[in-house]
Amino acid sequence: MKIALFVLLGIFTAVYIGIWLRNLPKAAASAESATPIKPTWLQLAIGLVTNFFDTLGIGNFAPTTAVFRFTRMVPDEKIPGTMNVGHTLPVILEAFIYITIVKVLPGTLVLMVGAAVAGAWLGSGIVARLPRQKIRVGMGLALIVAAVLMIMGMYEAFPMGGEALGLEGSKLVIGMVGIMVLGALMTIGVGLYAPCLILISFLGMDSTAAFPIMMGACAFLMPVASSRFIKRESYSPQPAAGLTLGGLPGVLIAAFLVTSMPLKAVRWLVVVVVTITAATMLWAAWKESRAESQ
Repeated sequence: MKIALFVLLGIFTAVYIGIWLRNLPKAAASAESATPIKPTWLQLAIGLVTNFFDTLGIGNFAPTTAVFRFTRMVPDEKIPGTMNVGHTLPVILEAFIYITIVKVLPGTLVLMVGAAVAGAWLGSGIVARLPRQKIRVGMGLALIVAAVLMIMGMYEAFPMGGEALGLEGSKLVIGMVGIMVLGALMTIGVGLYAPCLILISFLGMDSTAAFPIMMGACAFLMPVASSRFIKRESYSPQPAAGLTLGGLPGVLIAAFLVTSMPLKAVRWLVVVVVTITAATMLWAAWKESRAESQ
């Protein structure tokens, strides 16, 4: 079944690349016509670093949001789309790696991935049409949730899981509903990794088995969500290209060259940066709302 999953993921990848390349000239010629598609060295570096740590399980959405927000590289309302579009191919590469090397029951993997894709399809259609103020509020709250989950993970404040490599019966239904919600929330910037790890552990699975599930879910749902952002031109093409082109080598370096790192210190740094970014997002949304009411 893994071979069939790889073939299907390959088809998703090819279709996604085709959609992106076909719509790229139109997106570049729209409101950002003065901006070239070729990414800068900074944008490539952002892609490399965020996807390097994503491969190690830290996640890439929260730090990417922080960098985009502080550098003003991407308009707030286009950050969700830019992250989804730019991180899609690196995450697909992660999925191929983790599904290959980590054991998990194929039936559970396929059903959980399918549920996440359904959630992403519903969520991306809503997010792509949201006004800037609502996106700021949503992303601000999402970042706070991400920071809390990171702290919980560092202090092992959620169930550590069991030994099961799959789910069945009511636990499988709960897992599918849960990951469908996470797939929808991911389109607005709520990273799927930490909450998915909590969900898998709570249902009694081996926490290691969460990696192919969460990587595989993201690998399938992100092309679906990103395609809707692309068609609605709700992303910035140049930074997205930087995330992709820098992110692919970042994944390979983390997966095959890194043997040990002080990840706890890195996670604390991410928590601090993400919290500050959440505060600035919510402050900007509050100021905009106040200005509109006057």
